Amino acid sequence: MEQRRACEDATPRPRASHAASRVPEQARGEHTHGEPSAKRPAAVRHAVQRHSVRGQILDALRTALVGGELVPGVVYSAPVLGERFGVSATPVREAMQQLAIEGAVKVVPNRGFRVTERTPRELAELAEIRALIEVPVMLRLARTVPAARWSELRPLAEATAAAAARGDRAHYAESDRAFHRAVLGLAGNEQLVAVAEDLHRRAQWPLVNMPATRRADLVADAAEHGALLDALVAQDLTVVQSLVREHFTSAKG
Repeated sequence: MEQRRACEDATPRPRASHAASRVPEQARGEHTHGEPSAKRPAAVRHAVQRHSVRGQILDALRTALVGGELVPGVVYSAPVLGERFGVSATPVREAMQQLAIEGAVKVVPNRGFRVTERTPRELAELAEIRALIEVPVMLRLARTVPAARWSELRPLAEATAAAAARGDRAHYAESDRAFHRAVLGLAGNEQLVAVAEDLHRRAQWPLVNMPATRRADLVADAAEHGALLDALVAQDLTVVQSLVREHFTSAKG
C-alpha cells in the first residue's frame, strides 16, 4: 500500500494551461464577491483602468464632435489627440474605432481618422426614420401612461432648457438624448431605446459647413420638450405627433 501511494505521488500531474492561468477569476466564474480591490491581479486592475480611460476619451470625443471642435472633413491623428487629452494614443485610437463603427469618423490608413462629412439629405433621412420609429410609440404611450409619470420627466426637460439658455451645444445634445431616452424607456423595450439612441446621436453630428448654432434655436428646441410633456399629459395625440415630427426635422435634436 505504501509502495503504491509513493508511485502515485511520483506520477506527474497535468498542469493548468498557461492561457487559463491568465484568465481573471471573474471570467472563469469563480467566486470573488467581497474581494478587496487591492488584492485583484495587476492585469485585471490595468484592464479596468484602460477600459475606464477609453470610455472617458470616447465621451470627450463625442462631446467635441457635437460641439464642433472636431470639424467634418478634417483628419485627426490618435497621437495628436492623445496629447490633447493627456493620454497615450492607444485609448484614443480605440475610442476612434468605436466612432468609426458608429459612422462618425472614417479610418484613413497611416494618417488617422476623418470626421464624416454629412449632408442635409442625410439629416432628413435620419429624421424620417426616427419619426417612423418613435411617433407610433409616443402615441401609444400618450394613451397608456399616467400623467404622474410624465411629470417625473419635467426635470429632464428643464435640463435641456438650462443648457439651451447657456448656449451650451454639447450639454444640450446630451440632455436632449436623456429626455428622449426616458420617454421611450416607458415603453419597456430596451432594443427600441438602443436603436433610437443611436439614430438620435447620429442626427446630432455636425453638417458640412454648418454655421454655429444660435442660442435662440436651442431655446426654441428645448421649449418643445415641455410642450411635448403637456400634450402627453393631456393625451392630445394630434399635438404629440406634430411636435415629435417637427422636433426631428431640426438639426439640434
